[in-house]
Order: sequence, then C-alpha cells, then structure tokens
Amino acid sequence: MSDADAIAATLSPAERLAAALARVPYVKFLGIHAELAGDEMTAILPFSEHLIGNPVLPAIHGGVLGALMEVTALMQLSVAEPLKHQPRTIDVTIEYLRSGRPLTTYARAEIKKVGRRIANVHVEAWQTERRAPIAALRGHFLVTPREG
Repeated sequence: MSDADAIAATLSPAERLAAALARVPYVKFLGIHAELAGDEMTAILPFSEHLIGNPVLPAIHGGVLGALMEVTALMQLSVAEPLKHQPRTIDVTIEYLRSGRPLTTYARAEIKKVGRRIANVHVEAWQTERRAPIAALRGHFLVTPREG
C-alpha cells in the first residue's frame, strides 16, 4: 500500500466528502456544498442569478440541475464507499419533472448497488418539499474499490 493509499484509508466520510468536493472546480463555480448526517449526504445548491437558464420564467438551467445531481451521486459514492479512485460516470438518464424556480435546490442520492466495477445510483432533486422532486437522475458509475 502506498503512502497516499494509507492516508486515504484513514479518512473519515466527512473528510472524503470535503476532499472530493474540493477536486471539482465546477462545484465551486456552482456554489454546491453538502451536509453529512451519518452516511447520508445532502447536496445544497444555493440560488444565484448565474444559474438561470430561462430568464422569462425564471428557471434554473437544466444543465445546472443535471450537474448538481451527477455531483451528488459521485460524492455519495465517495462518502459511502472507500474507493481507490474517484468514481467516473458511465451514463446518466435525467428526468426533468418541473421547472427549477429561483430557490435553493437540494439533492440526495441513493446507492442502489455497488458491484466490483459498476455502481448504480438514483438521485432526486427538490426545492421546497422533498416529496415534490423537480428532477431525478439514474446513473451508472465506474468504481475501483479500495482493496482491504
């Protein structure tokens, strides 16, 4: 085991989350941050004018919502699983259910299955009520589990 692997193996889920978020410049641009309760992570996207895609409605850009949900899936995998490398996206399917209003948006991921190489994750994003999602993502991600 290399020194970097030894250090990474000792990180807590909160430390793995902070490190994973810090590695992605787009996360900083969007303003995404996360809260961790046990092994359950909630990603938070505070509203900002630069996130608007349709100024007539106004509505948050669909690409921003997609990025929020993809980041949520990747970060949840980083928190829940001790991985050798950051997960990589294989494919995602996004369902836009209603317009994202100019409000803070939340997202939470549920890891359906982690296999030897592929993880299946479902994410929902909402604004005022979790039971009224504005978008959902289903995705497959390439994972490299840390060998114990």
